[in-house]
Amino acid sequence: MGRTVAIGLQDFSDVIEKNIFYVDKTDFIKRWWDQNDAVTLITRPRRFGKTLTMSMVERFFSVKYAGMPNVFQNLKIWNDERYHKIQGTYPVIFLSFAKVKDTTYTEASKNICKIISDTYKEHEYILCNGTLSEDDKTMFRKHSNELAENEAKDAISDLARLMYKCYGKKAIILLDEYDTPMQEAYVNGYWQEIVNFLRSLFNSTFKTNPYIERGILTGITRVSKESIFSDLNNLAVVTTISDKYADCFGFTESEVKSALNEQGVGDFEAVKKWYDGFIFGSIKDIYNPWSVISYLQSGNLEAYWANSSSNTLVSKLVREGEPELKEKMELLCAGKSIWSEIDEQIVYNQLDLGEVAIFSLLVASGYLKIISRDDSNVADLAVEPLYELALTNLEVLSMFRKLFSDWFANTPIKEGRFVTALFNQDIKMLNIYMNDIAVSTFSSFDVGVAPSQRAPERFYHGFVLGLMAETVRNYVLTSNRESGYGRYDVMMEPRNKSDKAVIIEFKVFDEETEKSLEDTLTAALKQIEDKKYDQTLIDRGIHADNILKYGFVFQGKKVLIGAK
Repeated sequence: MGRTVAIGLQDFSDVIEKNIFYVDKTDFIKRWWDQNDAVTLITRPRRFGKTLTMSMVERFFSVKYAGMPNVFQNLKIWNDERYHKIQGTYPVIFLSFAKVKDTTYTEASKNICKIISDTYKEHEYILCNGTLSEDDKTMFRKHSNELAENEAKDAISDLARLMYKCYGKKAIILLDEYDTPMQEAYVNGYWQEIVNFLRSLFNSTFKTNPYIERGILTGITRVSKESIFSDLNNLAVVTTISDKYADCFGFTESEVKSALNEQGVGDFEAVKKWYDGFIFGSIKDIYNPWSVISYLQSGNLEAYWANSSSNTLVSKLVREGEPELKEKMELLCAGKSIWSEIDEQIVYNQLDLGEVAIFSLLVASGYLKIISRDDSNVADLAVEPLYELALTNLEVLSMFRKLFSDWFANTPIKEGRFVTALFNQDIKMLNIYMNDIAVSTFSSFDVGVAPSQRAPERFYHGFVLGLMAETVRNYVLTSNRESGYGRYDVMMEPRNKSDKAVIIEFKVFDEETEKSLEDTLTAALKQIEDKKYDQTLIDRGIHADNILKYGFVFQGKKVLIGAK
């Protein structure tokens, strides 16, 4: 009988002692320790085992567990006798910023101070060591009761100093989810304040601290050195593009096959389509551990990982992004790949300045995978390499469809009425619905760089993504593709060739050349005919009488729809 499958356990001792299903990743301890890096930053997507790994490292090295190697004795790390001697021999300080999700800087800084103060409480046992002075004990008790913001900067290094006095060894310092406060600060508008605070804290803890033996930071993103790590020149950075520790987070294909066999669950090919696709360094076929474990427990193929977060930042960036960004998202959701530069160093306060930063964040977060790399012009033109990107797997595709659909929650698109009117050629209701949709959602797209100037385009491309999400079962929706003698705006091709197809031409009212929206509509419908936009559909076996042709024209938030 297979081990018990449980979701969300992050305490390593609990997992092993309760015989919970676990894929042995203890070899990470050996590889990390042998590497001898002073401070290591490891980035992986959320729910990829980072916290469990940090708990494992703490459980292995901490003096709290001296002479208690039982949880490791049947695992890979215990095969190397050298590690028997160092188990339980170092003071370890383990913190997590995972819960720092506050909407103001004041609350975020208080939260961080409380986390550090609580860490002191976890180590109250050192007060009984007998080597600390009364001043040391007074400071310890003060920090464990309440920590002021101006005291937080040096508090972790102070704790390491006290541990050194007690044990004669420098401390291993582990910080999990280091970048969560910065993501929240970006979304909620207190970026610079949190950066100033954390820069000082990180410098004191990981750079100028004479009592640190080794350090590990984990997070989703590599925040730019200029933002937060400008003083840390001793940082070994391991991102999803790096080969180092590539198979230590997530499940390999062989591990997934073994898990399915142990639990007696399984349609391997379906699991592969849904949860495979992550690529770390040169290792392909990395599976999402959260989703695989959830599948082992339930036996159902669902979007477990993608729906375990609100995806607020991703939704905001794509919704408010330029039309070109949305066009590329349309291609990705249609199963195509795109090419882009990638910058591993994320600058959160510049995310709204260009699509490279956004695609870089999507790669780091696990929503996009790197298929190939083009270095052809790097040497001659001194440009950055280009990366071919695609959605990671079916689970991520499912997430984006839901995200785009939710942009139009409580509108006729989400409720299906708009699509019904579209195929019934109900022009009156289409105009009512589309104007309602524009009024209720237009402003959410009219933000970012140069607001209002490209608002109709931003709204239109957002509308296309929403329409794509709502009609995917019966239609293949594409936009801005070549057909006939020009580029159509939207084409809805039925999966059943006997069903009706739709072509939509979008136009914005031009006050210099047109007197009214009616003139714009006439031009849009004429363009469909003149450019023979229906030719692609006809070539694919759709009868001309089954092709509906619409013009959608905009003047600010006002929309007029007509049909040919």
